[in-house]
Amino acid sequence: MKKPVTERTEWPGFYGANQGYVEELYELYLQDQNAVDPEMKAYFEQNSKKRMSANQDVNFPKSTAAYTSGNPAKIAAVLRYADYIRSNGHLSANIYPLQSGSLDTVLEGLEKWGLAEEDLNMVPVDLICPSAPPAVKTGKEAFEYLKKVYSSTIAYEFEHVNQLDEKEWLRNKVESGALIPQVEDERKIGLFERLAEVENFEKYLHRTFVGQKRFSIEGLDAMVPLLDEVIAGAVNNGVETINIGMAHRGRLNVLAHVLGKPYEMIFAEFQHAPNKELVPSEGSIGINFGWTGDVKYHLGIDRKIKSGTTANARLTLANNPSHLEFAGAVVEGFTRAAQDDRNLPGNAKYDPVKAMAILIHGDAAFPGQGIVAETLNLSRLHGFKTGGTVHVIANNTIGFTTESMDSRSTRYASDLAKGYEIPIIHVNADDPEACLMAARLAFEYRKTFGKDFLIDLIGYRRFGHNEMDEPMTTNPEMYKLVHNHPTVKELYGKKLVSQGVFTEEKRAEIEDKINSTLKAANEKVPKAEKEVKREPDIPEVVEMGIPRINTGVPAEILKKINSDLLKWPEGFNVFNKLAKILQRRQDAFAEDGKIDWGLAETLAFASILQEGTPVRLTGQDSERGTFAQRNLVLHDSNSGEQFSPLHTLPDARASFSIHNSPLSEAAVVGFEYGYNVFAPETLVLWEAQYGDFANAAQVLFDQFVAAGRAKWGQKSGLVMLLPHGYEGQGPEHSSGRVERFLTLAAENNWTVANLSSAAQYFHILRRQAKILKQESVRPLVLMTPKSLLRNPLVAADPTQLTEGSFEPIFEQPGLGSKPEQVERVVLCSGKVSIDIAEQLSGEDNDWLHVLRVEEIYPFPLNELKEILGRYPNLKEVVWVQEEPKNMGAWTFVEPRINEAAPKEIKVAYIGRRRRSSPAEGDPNTHKLEQARIVRDALTKTNRGGNDNGRN
Repeated sequence: MKKPVTERTEWPGFYGANQGYVEELYELYLQDQNAVDPEMKAYFEQNSKKRMSANQDVNFPKSTAAYTSGNPAKIAAVLRYADYIRSNGHLSANIYPLQSGSLDTVLEGLEKWGLAEEDLNMVPVDLICPSAPPAVKTGKEAFEYLKKVYSSTIAYEFEHVNQLDEKEWLRNKVESGALIPQVEDERKIGLFERLAEVENFEKYLHRTFVGQKRFSIEGLDAMVPLLDEVIAGAVNNGVETINIGMAHRGRLNVLAHVLGKPYEMIFAEFQHAPNKELVPSEGSIGINFGWTGDVKYHLGIDRKIKSGTTANARLTLANNPSHLEFAGAVVEGFTRAAQDDRNLPGNAKYDPVKAMAILIHGDAAFPGQGIVAETLNLSRLHGFKTGGTVHVIANNTIGFTTESMDSRSTRYASDLAKGYEIPIIHVNADDPEACLMAARLAFEYRKTFGKDFLIDLIGYRRFGHNEMDEPMTTNPEMYKLVHNHPTVKELYGKKLVSQGVFTEEKRAEIEDKINSTLKAANEKVPKAEKEVKREPDIPEVVEMGIPRINTGVPAEILKKINSDLLKWPEGFNVFNKLAKILQRRQDAFAEDGKIDWGLAETLAFASILQEGTPVRLTGQDSERGTFAQRNLVLHDSNSGEQFSPLHTLPDARASFSIHNSPLSEAAVVGFEYGYNVFAPETLVLWEAQYGDFANAAQVLFDQFVAAGRAKWGQKSGLVMLLPHGYEGQGPEHSSGRVERFLTLAAENNWTVANLSSAAQYFHILRRQAKILKQESVRPLVLMTPKSLLRNPLVAADPTQLTEGSFEPIFEQPGLGSKPEQVERVVLCSGKVSIDIAEQLSGEDNDWLHVLRVEEIYPFPLNELKEILGRYPNLKEVVWVQEEPKNMGAWTFVEPRINEAAPKEIKVAYIGRRRRSSPAEGDPNTHKLEQARIVRDALTKTNRGGNDNGRN
């Protein structure tokens, strides 16, 4: 007779209630192998021998005889009920501070399961709850224990995590009691002190700076000790850099208590008093200042921290505008930059232990803003993962004046995370010890599996959206509850007094000391400046612009690079058609050889790597190039194995990383901007699939890339490659929206260029790499070509790469050599420059000169003045563009051209009329219009302008 088993034997790949279902199918299979479908039949044939072997020679306990001889249906119901508690206990949990008792009664009623209490006891504890503590003896006790674990002030959702090892790890952690903190009295007092610091700081601000906005943390005070716990766990486990992103709610408190920003600095900002002298002299705090500045609840900070014997760690709170969630992608970029070692050739060496990100979200913003989903999607991608982010939803159950019922279509603010299989904890912010449990589990999961974890910290908001709002006008029911609800400091203080941890006198002593510290800090603040400067001072080095830099590379170096790029691993099979195209590059440096756009770019990257500057390039199709022009990642046509020739350059002294990105603009632009800010020595490039796809990242351009240095002193050398040019491909595949970047152009904040030459591209990339470590560094916005990528007129002679530097204005060869005869100067930029060049005939063109304005911002005013001054008989200057008149560069350049031109000279426009859509949808119409623009530019009798006053 077969002996019973002592433990539950599981079918690999199945879990929970599904185990019972598979067990029933197996019984059918034993009776008739054809009674189950072929897939399950094969599965049982593969696994049943292993299962039978595991069941031999073991004794089943007497107390569980019912398991082998009792009612199988009852046993299955018991196990399903246990799994139901795990999956749905959160519905009955006490996780809402403003609501007493549980939300739901889903855990009540055994009769719903066809069970009585005695049925619970017929199943052993180790089947119901294998990780239960020893004190749990019976099946009924196991159920009571599970209810307590899954429906207290901390609730769990991780059934959506599909990896079995992760799910089992989480269950064991939760059900074993290992997370329950053994909080000694001294630690409890420390926790109370922290809560008192948080609350008393807010109250001091409220009393002292009446009516000023501060977006207080009150109602979510426990977020500070929660962050303390996560950070301590990280530092003690060797994390060297911790980057935090959050919006304005509670930011001042996090700055003060987590980042260590001195109280007096914060108080000075409220009083508009000078505060730069208040930075601690020991250098543990790093604060950057822009010349225009930002409001106090947007500012970031760096801090060096030390814990025990660990080396100094860097703690950063990222600057963040009011676009709540966009800093999250930037922080992820910070973190990956801190994890990558870029000092050696090949891909940057990624080490997730080096750095960690913490993102604090709003409960309305997390489901409401698409940037959150875009950023979450980066978390497991090869080029963008950061080894797991700890997410905290600062959940005050209201967004501005909008309550949850109007702000999301899901039960919880956190539900979006389920699609990314991120474990979720909901925790009552009024239970600070439960918050420590949540923090501990979050960090340990991140450490173990290198994946994201989310804590939904549920509290409330004590005041209105800001301290000037009256929330009773819009949310009276909620705020009646808030006004009658004690603070977490009061609740926890009473609990500790009742436990005998400290006395009321000791509690009062702690608070008096905190209040004295706050008062003393405020007394250190210097008096506010009487005279406020009307205009902020722009640093002189920024005003001066980029110096002229020689970016040529000796011919012998370029020839060797070109040869090395065509050395592929032995046995590596490049697709035959592509191999032939690449092999032609061998002739680029031969007599009459030409270097096209793609090769010029590769040579630029290679020479930059040889000089010790790392390069990182990402975009939706950047490995190959949207237009098959780059091919920097080759694929073996037989095995699919990948190889990049820039990884094996013998003379490279830095890393080269290139990654195809997800179909995202905002998150990836934010990520790359953050990467570049944190790794300023790295040439970081982001490439749009088509230029106007950058529309979807407009917030990042507006608030970070264009304005970050003026607001926060945050320097960036990010390069943005935006394919641009009118080729009859319709409205969404024509314009890179250069006008939007020019609208944002001021204070030498970035360079905007529209190039017409591969040599110019080579030189501007090398110039950008050379200024990365200089104070003159700034982002670079490039309108890059599509059809021109292989145009012979765009290709460069090798000497154009070996000599010279980037030229803001490029003069059309063959024109302008007889200054007295020049009557018209045509100014143009980008692709239309080549359209014009293609139509120039060998006829008498002495009356005409064409200037390509390659760098539109900063506008080359002095260079243009000098060139126009050469022509004494000049009658008109014409700006030619292919974009509609209300788009492109015309609006930006017109006043500057007028300033450069002699006073009596007419400045005219040739191009498309003003339109609401960027381009025609019909290719034939496009050709007619494009031909007219070029014809008007080259026709002597035309005096420019075709808009005729039309809107």
